[in-house]
Amino acid sequence: QVQLVESGGGLVQPGGSLRLSCTASGSTSRSIAMGWYRQAPGKQRELVAGIANSGSTKYADSVKGRFTISRDNAHNTVYLQMNSLKPEDTAVYYCNTDPPLLRGANWGQGTQVTVSS
Repeated sequence: QVQLVESGGGLVQPGGSLRLSCTASGSTSRSIAMGWYRQAPGKQRELVAGIANSGSTKYADSVKGRFTISRDNAHNTVYLQMNSLKPEDTAVYYCNTDPPLLRGANWGQGTQVTVSS
């Protein structure tokens, strides 16, 4: 079973930056679109950024211009660079295929991002 492991979250002040990483065991992330999702307390999980195998990207309106998704297929890793963080970015962040749960990719533990002064 394919495992996705997210890391890089933490507590940061508004305006700060974090870089999230997602490493896949097996070949899940190769030749398939991947995405970063987030779920805030009491809210549904949402896609915040996606990247196709070609490298083309898409972003939720709420993060455009602040977040950058990238991928390293050689190392089965997807990144999310988050700049100018806002309190409303506080959530648990997950990576998965886009759309999710393809090729046996389950939801991992996620990584908590808290933006607070």
